[in-house]
Amino acid sequence: MDRRSFLIGTAALGVVGAEAAPAADEVKAGLDRAIRFYRDKVAAHGGYVWRSSGDLALHEGEGKAGPDTIWVQPPGTPTVGEAFLDAYDATGKKDYLEAARAAGQALVQGQLHSGGWYYRIEFTPEKRKEFSYRVAPGKGAPQFGDEPGSPGGWVLWKQRRNPGNMTMLDDDTTQAALRFLIRLDRTVQPADSRLHECVEYGLAALTKVQYPVGAFTHNYDRLTTRNPDPAYYSVKNASYPEQWSRTWTKDFQGCYMLNDEISLDTMNTLFQAHDAYGKPEYRDAALRVGEFLLRAQMPDPQPAWAQEYDRNMQPVWDRKFEPPAISGYESQSVLESLLSLYERTGDRKYLQPVPKALAYLRSSLLSDGKLARFYELKTNKPLYFNLKYELTYDRAQMPKHYGFVIPSRLEAITQRYERLLKSGPKSREREPSRTELEAEARRVISTLDSRGAWVEMGGLDSHEVKPASGIISSATFVKNVSLLARYLRAKG
Repeated sequence: MDRRSFLIGTAALGVVGAEAAPAADEVKAGLDRAIRFYRDKVAAHGGYVWRSSGDLALHEGEGKAGPDTIWVQPPGTPTVGEAFLDAYDATGKKDYLEAARAAGQALVQGQLHSGGWYYRIEFTPEKRKEFSYRVAPGKGAPQFGDEPGSPGGWVLWKQRRNPGNMTMLDDDTTQAALRFLIRLDRTVQPADSRLHECVEYGLAALTKVQYPVGAFTHNYDRLTTRNPDPAYYSVKNASYPEQWSRTWTKDFQGCYMLNDEISLDTMNTLFQAHDAYGKPEYRDAALRVGEFLLRAQMPDPQPAWAQEYDRNMQPVWDRKFEPPAISGYESQSVLESLLSLYERTGDRKYLQPVPKALAYLRSSLLSDGKLARFYELKTNKPLYFNLKYELTYDRAQMPKHYGFVIPSRLEAITQRYERLLKSGPKSREREPSRTELEAEARRVISTLDSRGAWVEMGGLDSHEVKPASGIISSATFVKNVSLLARYLRAKG
């Protein structure tokens, strides 16, 4: 899924009226009602799913969720936990910290022996047996060490070696859990040794599975005694394959992942770990991701980035609708990350790839001002899929579950690049004005129902229904709670 559908950004703020600013007490009261409802009525075992029906009878993440299932994959438990911490930081109210701690303990219950988290966590005894949880583990035996034919000692989820012990980096799953737990670990007093050990165990796994080139992959099912073998995964610059199949190869030879921002999310997590604990190995691992981004830029005539590379640093197939190609979406995400790396380090090498990539991507815009998700290698023709999942140059009949045509963020990226060139790495983008925050805070409070819930119209995809009671969305809860917390901080 495209996580930008629920990521919180200040661009969504807008002035909706000229009413008087809501009083701090009014905002605090609304915030308290919303958090109490979510904590007391929506939580399961301290954790959360993506969406529920308004009457709380049906639940889902990326799939159906029963009453004893929670979701890790954003906008699930870690994302909601971050919102609780935002509210705690803004108010100092201990109840909000306790709600965050409950979410954290739910995640501790779901950490796998491989070091991270699967998309969801099960709490019924029978379902827990399907997973190798570190807490009360089931039958999924932990697997450690190296095996012949598996350089570095781990395998892809798609090869189904041990799915019950599968750490997912896909869709920011494990990374989001770690970022929230790091923040929680640095907030709770007195220190929680079990929480801290969980974080250290997860971060140790991340640093062990990083490739020599600096990238990360989709998943791993075991801790290793060493990093992936540098003799097998040698460090190279990106290049074009001499030929590539126009039909899905099903061999999953890709290992260096930009798809769904996997390596980028992991880099940000490692930087946060370094900021929190000061351990140089976390910063070093994050900077190696930056080196990978520089190496992964394709040479002319398409100086941008692919979704996924094989160990020879050449674009390869991922899923049946993700061909070897230049990616309009991932290339924009890489450019944003390079600018962030410059902001963090002040090293101008991260700016060097930007002008060439921007010029190429601008020249690749479609007639409607958008970008194709995929551009054919070397010819730069936009690639699409028809309803039979056959590659085509025609966008007339595309599957609707995937973004084969995407919005351009090039103007915003260009403006940010030019601002950094002019003002240096310490400059920052404009924060929302007080007027914008006031208007949004009033709107958010006014849409709470009598229970303290934000109910909206919509459907539950996994249940294939549009509940008459509406839906309650974790993404909306997080966005609104974080906005109210930001408003309270701005008011002082």
